[in-house]
Parts: sequence; C-alpha cells; structure tokens
Amino acid sequence: MKIFGIAGWSGSGKTTLIQILIPELVSLGLKVSTIKHAHHRFDIDKPGKDSFQHREAGATEVLIGSRNRWALMHELRDEEEPDLPELIQRMSPVDLLLIEGFKRGDHPKLEVYRESLGKPMLWPEDDMVRAVASDGPVEGLDRPLLDLNNVVALADFVIANAVAPPASA
Repeated sequence: MKIFGIAGWSGSGKTTLIQILIPELVSLGLKVSTIKHAHHRFDIDKPGKDSFQHREAGATEVLIGSRNRWALMHELRDEEEPDLPELIQRMSPVDLLLIEGFKRGDHPKLEVYRESLGKPMLWPEDDMVRAVASDGPVEGLDRPLLDLNNVVALADFVIANAVAPPASA
C-alpha cells in the first residue's frame, strides 16, 4: 500500500479534487481508499437509530453491517485523538490511500491552493508538499505547479509520488 496526501485550507477544493481523482485512479486499475481529517466534532450516525443508542449508552465501538457495506464507529471517550499512522494501520490494504487534510502530517502531499481564499500557502513551511495544484498562476513557487482541471496529470503526479506508509503504521 502507498499513501499520498491532499492538503489545503478549508474551501480550497480538496474534496472536489479527490472526487475527480478517485475515478481516474480506479480507471488505471488501482484500488483506492481515503482517510479524511475533521477538525470538529462530527457524527455519521443518526439520533434514534439503534447504533446511535448503543453509543449513547456507552459502547466503545459499534459495528453496523449489511449486504452492501459495513461501518465501524469508535468512541474516543477520554482517549487521545489517534495520529495518522494509527489510523492508517486500521485501514484495509489497498494500492493507494489518499489522505485528505492532515496538512501538518509527515507524508508527501499535494497542496490545493486558490488565491481567492486569501489564505497563506502551506508549501513554504512544509517540505512534504511535493507540488501545488491551483486554478491560476503561483508566484515564487519552487516546486511543480499543476492545473487543478487536469485530472490525468494530477493522477500521474499522485501515483509517481506516493510512498509506503511510515514503519510505525
């Protein structure tokens, strides 16, 4: 399994990029999975459902399974947030694991940048940013600039720069 990150500020288009990258990568014969970091409290469960009630009652983990999919929810309670290597370890092996967010992580990544957001770029402070994908020119860039609209070039770059997960993962 290899990993590669898609990083950038909220609203830059990370999720949109991943949504167009996945079908391109899959069309090349790769099995692809994703990990997404959320900075806020989130819930994929719905109040009133049995699984929600199990968690509310105090269960540490609840696994829901059906003919079409299964999902495991783990409540941290008073535990520390797991780091990226711990989360990677929980994933089933695939050809490529795309990591959305974790912009301070120690893994190679593509920065999604839109000048219109008015946010600073990540690459000057992060050597793990291997290239920048943007919808316009970027001045002073010392690494490749990729067109956000060229999914073939983006997929080729991701494949060429993906690496094995850290040994601790």
